[in-house]
Amino acid sequence: MTHQWGARVVDPSRTQRLGAYAVALDAGRLLLTRISPIGYPAGTWTLPGGGVDHGESPNDAVRRELYEEAGLEAISARLVDVHHVHIVEVGRGDQYEDYHGVHLLYAVEVDPAIEPHVVDVDGTTDLVRWVPIEEIGSVTRPVLPMVTHALEHLDQFDVGS
Repeated sequence: MTHQWGARVVDPSRTQRLGAYAVALDAGRLLLTRISPIGYPAGTWTLPGGGVDHGESPNDAVRRELYEEAGLEAISARLVDVHHVHIVEVGRGDQYEDYHGVHLLYAVEVDPAIEPHVVDVDGTTDLVRWVPIEEIGSVTRPVLPMVTHALEHLDQFDVGS
């Protein structure tokens, strides 16, 4: 498929990615991670999580990613929602990209007494922290659309549900 962008024809690279993400809540706070300079888009805040490896169960992936990005073990993980984005624009390497991200969103319970910390220090996450919900989007800017989606459906992620 080709697209007309201005005066030139562009054949964007097509990418589809399945990811599993943790929505962890504690006392009016949401656990967020920041994408490192080697990730994309760098500096953006998102939920702990990432790609499901070939042959890996999404439930195992969300637990693995939570540990790698936040140093936390999931006490429980329950699939709640599926979010997706489809964009065709300049992406990685300043090339046009046709990107479709499918995000499995899990309600995850963690021990809030354990301080989150990035375990995979040379990876695509450079910071993790509990953020008061009222500060998301002001202090933690920008955020990925999956964060906004989770915020719009927070009642579904209550681990007591």
